[in-house]
Amino acid sequence: KIADGSHPFLKKLEGIERPMLILGQAALARPDGAAVLALAAKAALAMGALKPALSWNGFNVLHTAAARVAGLDLGLVPAKGGLDVESMLEASAKGKIEVLYLLGADEVAMEDVGAETFVIYQGSHGDAGAHRADVILPGAAYTEKDGTYVNTEGRTQMTSRAVFPPGDAREDWTILRALSGVLGRPLPFDTAQQLRAKMFEAHPHLALLDLIDPADASAIERVAKQPTKAGRERFGRAVEDFYLTNPIARASAIMAKLSALHAGASDKATGTDG
Repeated sequence: KIADGSHPFLKKLEGIERPMLILGQAALARPDGAAVLALAAKAALAMGALKPALSWNGFNVLHTAAARVAGLDLGLVPAKGGLDVESMLEASAKGKIEVLYLLGADEVAMEDVGAETFVIYQGSHGDAGAHRADVILPGAAYTEKDGTYVNTEGRTQMTSRAVFPPGDAREDWTILRALSGVLGRPLPFDTAQQLRAKMFEAHPHLALLDLIDPADASAIERVAKQPTKAGRERFGRAVEDFYLTNPIARASAIMAKLSALHAGASDKATGTDG
């Protein structure tokens, strides 16, 4: 009813200058995620969350992975004929994927990777991906390299190396550059400065440090016109255990204790502790 403008809640928003809608990632991870997104876009329009005259775009998606917004900025989505993660796992289970390259990817259901698939893992912590890997290429942690990041709001941020990586670990871009040379398809850069110049040339908004490059509000209007037949299931949680959401946290003894304490408190609250 909010989406079609008939819900009484909309009356409470009348007169509000800059209303905002925040859509959690779990709502989009369902089979009907596209329909949920379209409904949310319609709701944003109905509640006046898009006001070009005020340069206001109040439609937001709250992501749970640090690299997802930057990945979308770079266009890292399946091309025509490409596979998403679920399709990759299905193809791997059927023996149709010979090599799977995991670039710091640990939030994948490793048990679904086919036994015949050769797995290469590049990352900084010995998490799920490293345990399944046939070959491990040790990468530097975020504290051990200069980096460019995009937060969930869309602001580009840069960090500087605090300490050097241990042992054979290398910055991720140097590993990929070396691998491209071995494969006979060398990437067109040899230094971090050259890489950043190429990145800014292809995606100029990434050079706007700590600034927002306004999104195209008309894209939200186009999404709102998509099919909106969503299921009636309750929305779940994108994060089940706040203390173990990433490889660095899962490698922490303190975080493991906090997770156990949290689980114990939940058991007592629900009466499942016996």
